[in-house]
Amino acid sequence: MCFSATASFSAGIVLTIIGVSSIKKVQHRSQRMFALIPFIFAIQQFSEGFLWLSIPNEKWSYLQTGITYFYLIIAQIIWPVWVPVAILLLEKEKTRKKTQRLLVAIGIAVSLYLTYCLLHFNIRSEIDCYHIAYIQTYPEPFRVMGGLLYIIATILPPFFSHIRRMWWLGVMVLISYIVTTVFYESYLVSVWCFFASVISLSVYLIMSEIRISHREEIYLKKAIEQN
Repeated sequence: MCFSATASFSAGIVLTIIGVSSIKKVQHRSQRMFALIPFIFAIQQFSEGFLWLSIPNEKWSYLQTGITYFYLIIAQIIWPVWVPVAILLLEKEKTRKKTQRLLVAIGIAVSLYLTYCLLHFNIRSEIDCYHIAYIQTYPEPFRVMGGLLYIIATILPPFFSHIRRMWWLGVMVLISYIVTTVFYESYLVSVWCFFASVISLSVYLIMSEIRISHREEIYLKKAIEQN
């Protein structure tokens, strides 16, 4: 996230509150992964807050490498799989499930490739112009294709969901990605995660809709049984 450690920790606290509210809306175990999205963003923001503290402080410098890898594991390995799987678990329509499974497969491929990169190439983080820059020496030929597949795995799933307002999530993440790419390209990993974490509020709104739909289904079943 850009700006400061204070901003990162503040975002983490807000996201934790949103996460608690989202979890309270869960009525079935298939909804848990989706409801936990704000919590994962919160963990990211807290970790980057500590990164802000460790980079300029010699007493904390020994933590920098570990926190950098921890942050990137969430951003580049967990997210490409978590998002499509979480939305697949919510899906009820067979045709849409096939599409969601394809997106999960793409997410797994991206995650495996980025895992390989994290293990075999040099990575470091530094503060640059009030932002944290993640310096990753990944192979250039695969950077564009890898980025495209990452976008497909993390942004497209909401658009193929049967849930009426799930597209909100996709639109907001897409807009945040475009804004970040245009204005903060050198700090994409950090700043996009900040914008994406802010829009986690849409997760709570979607969970509220799922809860209402679930109640309507129960009411309809009872009405049919009584008749």
